[in-house]
Amino acid sequence: MKLYQNEISSATSRVRIALALKGLTAEVLPISILGEEAESRQAGYRSVNPQGLVPALLTDDGVLITQSLAIVEYLDEVQPQPALLPDTAEGRAQARSIAAEIHALLPPRIGLHLKTTFQADADAIAGWSRHWVGEGMAAVETMIAGRRPGAFAVGDRPGVADIFLFPQAISARRMGFDLARWPNIAEIVGRLETIPAFQENAPAPRR
Repeated sequence: MKLYQNEISSATSRVRIALALKGLTAEVLPISILGEEAESRQAGYRSVNPQGLVPALLTDDGVLITQSLAIVEYLDEVQPQPALLPDTAEGRAQARSIAAEIHALLPPRIGLHLKTTFQADADAIAGWSRHWVGEGMAAVETMIAGRRPGAFAVGDRPGVADIFLFPQAISARRMGFDLARWPNIAEIVGRLETIPAFQENAPAPRR
């Protein structure tokens, strides 16, 4: 397998965590994602992934899979153990609902659009990100608190919900948020940080 990725990308972090939990490896192909000249915006990479996003996974059969949730669920199907989705239909739906929150409003292409179309400066773009991270994390905290049945976001083993929550929480902390304001998230993230698959595959800080 080949993984098109960027080390600062929280979406890439999700796939790297899933690979580590499954004991799978992939050849890493770095793709730059910041700025107007980023590789992700160029024709060369768009010919591989028309969405121009990372991560993207090229399977051993030559099939390209895009979007981190699709990739993580693909890995869960080809390597069933340890399972990343709960056993019940309700549990799987809950995990996916947590996975779907926050990230779409934050990728570099959003910041670039705000800059080029609305003349937003760095402070305005940072304020945009902080707003949506704060609102999204508060919503996830409420979702988890209202139905948390185990040690992790959904259940007693780390899974899809945790794989998506962890990189976002690490990014929120780097933005200056104190995770203690979201006690369930803080407890779960503290537990995940003791697991090498999570700790070693957190998104890298932006330089």
